[in-house]
Amino acid sequence: MKIAVEGCMHGDLDNVYRTLQHYEKLHSTKIDLLLCCGDFQAVRNEKDLESLNVPRKYRDMKTFWKYYSGEEVAPFPTIFIGGNHEASNYLWELYYGGWAAPNIYFLGFAGVVKFGNIRIGGLSGIYNRHNYCKGHYERPPYNESTIRSIYHVREYDVHKLMQVEEPIDIFLSHDWPVGITDCGDWKKLVRDKPFFEKEVQERNLGSKPAAQLLEKLKPPYWFSAHLHCKFAALVQHEEDVSVTNFLALDKCQPGRKFLQVIEIESEPGPYEIQYDEEWLEITRRFNSNFPLTNRSANFWNVHLDKQDCRQWVRRNLQARGARPFEFTQTAPPYNPSNFVPSGTFPEYTRNPQTESLLQFLELPYLLDNTSESSQVPRSPLPLIRTGSLEDNSEDIPIDDVDDVDELEELAEDAVDTKTENI
Repeated sequence: MKIAVEGCMHGDLDNVYRTLQHYEKLHSTKIDLLLCCGDFQAVRNEKDLESLNVPRKYRDMKTFWKYYSGEEVAPFPTIFIGGNHEASNYLWELYYGGWAAPNIYFLGFAGVVKFGNIRIGGLSGIYNRHNYCKGHYERPPYNESTIRSIYHVREYDVHKLMQVEEPIDIFLSHDWPVGITDCGDWKKLVRDKPFFEKEVQERNLGSKPAAQLLEKLKPPYWFSAHLHCKFAALVQHEEDVSVTNFLALDKCQPGRKFLQVIEIESEPGPYEIQYDEEWLEITRRFNSNFPLTNRSANFWNVHLDKQDCRQWVRRNLQARGARPFEFTQTAPPYNPSNFVPSGTFPEYTRNPQTESLLQFLELPYLLDNTSESSQVPRSPLPLIRTGSLEDNSEDIPIDDVDDVDELEELAEDAVDTKTENI
């Protein structure tokens, strides 16, 4: 099976797909699957841009809307996770995972799916210690605070992934597992990106939860993005002889190292994206603990027996089939010839895919819970950026990709621009 891996998409689907199609022709081969490591930017229309945490000068429709509308169809099955620059209102509709467009599957805020006999897991967002132990309290429309916290990784989602016991073949995260630079050529990294040196030396470049998952899951492959550079590492796990091949990739721009094609052993095709039995069992068992306020989850309040729940999922999956529920549009797509004011769009819509999955699992729909305790008070004043760090500031300045861009502009002479296409 040939799998293409892409770093930060930034909504540039057309160019990524064209590049891979050129690769297929050049090498007389076939790509079976594309994986994207975050900042996918599944922007459907003008309204979605309001939930995209980037400076206004970077708010651009890009090309995802073509695939959402049906004007274009993804030439390869595509699986992506979220980063810290996303249409967060749309991804919240698909919290448990689902089709963001035909043939383009969002893995959810945390999730595991199967592609053929390959198990692919992922964790969306980036780590921020101030929000890690909180629940998912943010709801659209987001204010100047929640638009910056909605994508922060939560302990609840990591805890569910830590329950996975069966082998994972590939894992995706947006930010890197902390300490991963010790396993690769960190000296070259800081030569190319000198503004990373302090964090590398202090061993706080990256995500602590991702490092915990790496230690627990030990997948053969782990792919990340976020820091806009290519970095490879080989992790030798102490407990056994297993090894994780880590690779971080750049953003989709000319001359950047944003794509890698790997070949892994698998059963013969054809392949399709399917629900994972173990992950659905974990989802069903822990949904009663879903924290919907800024309080942390109570992990002791799990009432369903693990084995009974697994057998229930297996029996019902065999009866229904494991293919995810069908894609459905929940908002009008962008029309380049007809500008639509964002105020005419509904603030929130239940996604039929999510409703169908929860009905299948016999779970309540909780994502539009807007109780008073779930909300952070809105500030009547616009956000004024100052030099002080607030709760929603990332632990290290480079945790936001825009900050990386600004640092690159300031240190342009220190950035290696020699790259290869793929």
